[in-house]
Amino acid sequence: MSYIKAGTDAQGNDVKLFYTDHGTGNPVVLIHGWPLSHEMWDYQLAELPKHNMRVVAYDRRGFGKSTQTWDGYDYDTFAADLKAVLDELDLHNVTLVGFSMGGGEIARYMARYGGARVARVAFVGSVTPYLLKTNDNPDGVDKGTFDTMVENINKDRADFLQTFSKQFYGVNLISHPVSQAHLNGDFARAYVASHKATVDCVRAFSETDFRHDLTQIHVPTLIIHGDSDKTVPIESSGELTANAIPNAHYIVYDGAPHGLFYTEKDRLNQDIIAFVQEGISTGRTVGATTY
Repeated sequence: MSYIKAGTDAQGNDVKLFYTDHGTGNPVVLIHGWPLSHEMWDYQLAELPKHNMRVVAYDRRGFGKSTQTWDGYDYDTFAADLKAVLDELDLHNVTLVGFSMGGGEIARYMARYGGARVARVAFVGSVTPYLLKTNDNPDGVDKGTFDTMVENINKDRADFLQTFSKQFYGVNLISHPVSQAHLNGDFARAYVASHKATVDCVRAFSETDFRHDLTQIHVPTLIIHGDSDKTVPIESSGELTANAIPNAHYIVYDGAPHGLFYTEKDRLNQDIIAFVQEGISTGRTVGATTY
């Protein structure tokens, strides 16, 4: 198995990030969402390397096969971990693709490290620019929503993860866009994470303000969000991120839930490939209609 050292923790122990590295060509780094691991990118890892791309995906500290530290679950640390991945593998002309809380890593990295080594970025169902509802962020989500998430994780993490996964993919009485087997797989991926990381990351992605970070992005940017996302509502995230990066290409997936990396996997793969290989003109796209 392959690991990258990302500094040490507060106790002086090495922090190791597990990663996979497939294909050759223009490098694409996939940053996973909460509460999963790099394995959520299964269908992207199986397709993107076929298209002249070197595709790297890694586990965030505390998740998957990476070191389960006690602390360090904040975006300055996450951005430093991303830098360690890019530096250790000596990647250049990189496309960063961040899903959900992974979009925060992109924003903070671009601001803190001046976008070093990065040619373009893609935010997919991202938590940017600022999820928490405050006086100066009225379109955010009430803090009580995140407090309840933490309370339920602490009460019964297994039950929370299984319930959360259904909302994640838009599963209800009449809609079953994913199989029970897939939900079971996600539960297995999420449950191996540390309890501490799972809780601390809720606070990190809900309370971190990325509004200034987004102003530091000066490379081609792709924003993709589902308009039926009940986990990271498009009104609080995708719409505002698109407004914050005026020259970004913004694509709304009509009817897609949060977990569109699976439910819309073929379309997402095509959009990422086009973005990396051909570039995409600026504009806003909903379904198949550009305006």
